[in-house]
Amino acid sequence: MFLAEAAKIDPGKVNIPKDSVVDILVGVLNGFYFISGAVAVIVIILAGYTFTTAVYDPAKIAQAKNAMWYSAIGLIVIIIAFAATQFIVGRFR
Repeated sequence: MFLAEAAKIDPGKVNIPKDSVVDILVGVLNGFYFISGAVAVIVIILAGYTFTTAVYDPAKIAQAKNAMWYSAIGLIVIIIAFAATQFIVGRFR
């Protein structure tokens, strides 16, 4: 009985969003890209702090340089993935 009554409801009249699977996936991926990018930037900042406070310690300097490089590469990969996602989704809309 409930399903029969629910079938009579017009989604447009009760403001139920009509998001497609693609829209939901894009939203989730954009959130992932944002969080990943923020983490990469934070790691770059912390690596810069480690680099400036290393004071002639070659191990810490190398560790900071590696962290900066890997974070920068990760940030580039995130930007490319974001651009690819937007390009592919743009083809479907």
